[in-house]
Amino acid sequence: MRASVIGSGPNGLAAAIVLAQAGLPVDVFEAETQPGGAARTLPLTLTGFRHDFGSAVYPMAVGSPFFRSLPLEQNGLVWIHGSAPLAHPFDDGTAAVLERDLKEAERTLGADGKPWRRMAQPIVDHWTAFAEDALGPALRIPRHPFLMAQFGLRALTSAQTFSSNSFQSPRTRGLFAGLAAHSILALDQPLTAAVGIMFAATVHALGWPIPRGGAQAIPDALIRCLESRGGTVHTGRRITALHELDHEDSLILCDVTPQQLLSIAGGRLAQSYRRALEGFQYGPGAFKIDYALSEPIPWKAQECRRAITVHLGGTFEEIARSEHAASHGQHIDEPFVLLAQPTLFDASRAPEGKHIAWAYCHVPNGSTIDMTSRIEAQIERFAPGFRDCVVARRVSSPAVLESMDANLIGGDINGGAFTLRQFFLRPALGEYATGVPNLYLCSSSTPPGGGVHGMCGYHAAKLALRRLRR
Repeated sequence: MRASVIGSGPNGLAAAIVLAQAGLPVDVFEAETQPGGAARTLPLTLTGFRHDFGSAVYPMAVGSPFFRSLPLEQNGLVWIHGSAPLAHPFDDGTAAVLERDLKEAERTLGADGKPWRRMAQPIVDHWTAFAEDALGPALRIPRHPFLMAQFGLRALTSAQTFSSNSFQSPRTRGLFAGLAAHSILALDQPLTAAVGIMFAATVHALGWPIPRGGAQAIPDALIRCLESRGGTVHTGRRITALHELDHEDSLILCDVTPQQLLSIAGGRLAQSYRRALEGFQYGPGAFKIDYALSEPIPWKAQECRRAITVHLGGTFEEIARSEHAASHGQHIDEPFVLLAQPTLFDASRAPEGKHIAWAYCHVPNGSTIDMTSRIEAQIERFAPGFRDCVVARRVSSPAVLESMDANLIGGDINGGAFTLRQFFLRPALGEYATGVPNLYLCSSSTPPGGGVHGMCGYHAAKLALRRLRR
């Protein structure tokens, strides 16, 4: 039997490696000329400036159980950490800095240090066990039920409720809001606390690193692992229908979202499954800007230069307003902005003495509103004179993002909204199985969802292999 994988994002490559490890000949078909999906590094502005097209900072890649089992470092992947994982500036010219060491974080968070530590400590102490369950299929009995029950009691609530019940300081609540906003949901929604707690724990368990040279180092290392097992990646090969891959005994895994699967699979899908895919909910989009800079960002709070990642949004209430607006089809004048400044710690990404920055905010799915001035006003708010440092910028609306990666439907970078319903039905009851023999879905539209960890592909491929053995 031969195996074909559609899409060379981290999930598609993870699936391909699992199948190759099992001895199957594997071909990966990528529509774009450069593999990697949303984990690509491209010259988006000027010569010598190397920007990450999609994701940029990778705690979940470092913590992925499957990636940890692979010799990625031997295949060129080098992780770089900032001196602190995360900074969150405020209007008074100071910043909350979340230290990687949990004891140090407890000290710097003052009265909120102890509740912060109680929140993060169980996951930090047992990350490997936690990741096996948290990054696995939702509809199964957890291997570590007591650990997951301890997490779940707090995780199912909203970030708004959890934060107000746990922390005294507006600074700590603002810090937690920025973490929870990675859910791309309104912060009064269920599961947003789970995202905040998990991202907080990764700070202390793993750090928030970047790959040396940019995001491309991740798929490049995965491809080398695949090729060492005899697999092949074909770029510039957009698959529009399953019959393009059909062999008598072919196994097909699709690193695509439900919308593309409906198109590719045509009439092969059962009507009930088609209805489930048609009802799949995509989340808000991203509006992204890549900057070539003449110098580092001139932060008012110098502590911001210690971190690769900076969250720009001030208080919990302000961030909550921004995320509520994006989730309800609205645009806000002061959006929550996620920013990365890789060249403070990896000079290889820009010409000598120059820098890059990566920034985006959440907007309604498919938004056509230009958020450039609003994003830059937020950066200027905490770094006066930022615009004077800009040598060039590349603006990517949701439509541009989707044109460069077909999985980013309407600019949705999570493969679908992380709602309570789609936590359990992602995209349907069968999770990776499609109801068609030897056809599986392995994208971030399946559990455990968005993020660069490869676990969607890993679990889909493992399921496919179990069914083949039967």
